Amino acid sequence: MKFNLNEYFKKHTEAAPLAVFRVFFGLMMLTSIIRFWSYGWIDKLYIQPKFFFSFYGFEWVKPIGAYTYAVFFICGISTILITLGFKYKIAIVTFFLSFTYIELMDKTTYLNHYYFISLLSFIMIFLPANAYYSLDAKIKGTSFQYIPSWTIDVIKLLLGIVYFYAGLAKLNSDWLLDAMPLKIWLPSKYDIPFLGDILQKEWAHYLFSYSGAIYDLTIPFLLLYRKTRPFAFVMVVVFHVLTRVLFPIGMFPYIMIISTLVFFNSVFHHKILDFISKICKINKSKFDTNKVLKFSYVKNKILISFFLIFFMIQLFFPFRYLIYPGELFWTEEGYRFSWRVMLMEKAGYANFKIVNSETKERFYVDNDDFLTAFQQKQMASQPDFILEYAHYLKEHFESQGHQNIQVFVESYVALNGRLSTLYIDPKVDLGKQKESLKHKKWIIPFKDEIKGL
Repeated sequence: MKFNLNEYFKKHTEAAPLAVFRVFFGLMMLTSIIRFWSYGWIDKLYIQPKFFFSFYGFEWVKPIGAYTYAVFFICGISTILITLGFKYKIAIVTFFLSFTYIELMDKTTYLNHYYFISLLSFIMIFLPANAYYSLDAKIKGTSFQYIPSWTIDVIKLLLGIVYFYAGLAKLNSDWLLDAMPLKIWLPSKYDIPFLGDILQKEWAHYLFSYSGAIYDLTIPFLLLYRKTRPFAFVMVVVFHVLTRVLFPIGMFPYIMIISTLVFFNSVFHHKILDFISKICKINKSKFDTNKVLKFSYVKNKILISFFLIFFMIQLFFPFRYLIYPGELFWTEEGYRFSWRVMLMEKAGYANFKIVNSETKERFYVDNDDFLTAFQQKQMASQPDFILEYAHYLKEHFESQGHQNIQVFVESYVALNGRLSTLYIDPKVDLGKQKESLKHKKWIIPFKDEIKGL
């Protein structure tokens, strides 16, 4: 059957899946904010530290002291409005800005699923998620039961990219031939009932490695087809629940489980909305108007063009690492924002030396004076962290009256079970090195080879 792109963009479908997605997205994000706040992580991660690591180009984004709580509060309120579909456009823009601000405040807390939420909330700004089953629709007295099909498919496409690219990233020799880093992580879970003993076996490490790669590469396609969809969703639940049991990765497994519901047909989502309506005593029939939401020709063209550009970026951006020399896992140049999830165990040691270039007087820095234990762990094995911290140390000691300051580091890193080796050239004055998108030549080349994507 020949696929006609023009005809596809003219198609409409039930709005129920997008409405359910909006409701669950809002609830999951509200739960995440409450969880983050209740665990005291706002204070621990964004109030207590003396120094914060910045993303390149976003150095101006910093925690704002006690007012940081206000950012989380605003973010939390926006999730409630998103769930209700009330003032949706304002709410989703507010959520995107506040959540992304939180994500950018300190690079130390970077996680792939934070990036995923930022991207997802960004595209939701342009989707008619409040056209059906929302307070906006009720107040305006206009509910659209049908919306353009592509407005739901863009969410499926983003999810598919996340999964498939995570699978591609696993096609490397460490993951497939050595079962690394699972061979390091899984044996430590010996206290898990039923699974503890199994996780000590080498065959289990390879089973988890290969099944993880196969799952990521195939699940988007299995979810797309009606006949395989129920089986695929069972796989999604089992995979993410097991991931949650084995690894402390917060709300991400639940977010992915809920998100994949968007692949199911409208009948399934109407049942969900019927259940919600019964619990909350909502008259759902008032929203079932059979009205069709049609964008104007110009708006439709603009939105489609925007999403085409957006997804072209998403398809190519993860491969930017190819422009850098050296091993990606070692240099991490182009590693972030590429859906490389839990692929390496990297531990480092970084001892900074402050030298007066004129007198040659020197002293070593106690990192405990400036960084939290969590920040030190992240800094010690990532070159951009090391460089930023070196610049901070230079500025700090210059402000104390020290002159002619040079900053050197003695750094050793172990990657995926290999012996610890020299990481940063100890003869390079990091205080003179500038952060940029260029290759960092002062990273000692990797002594081994990891084959694959």
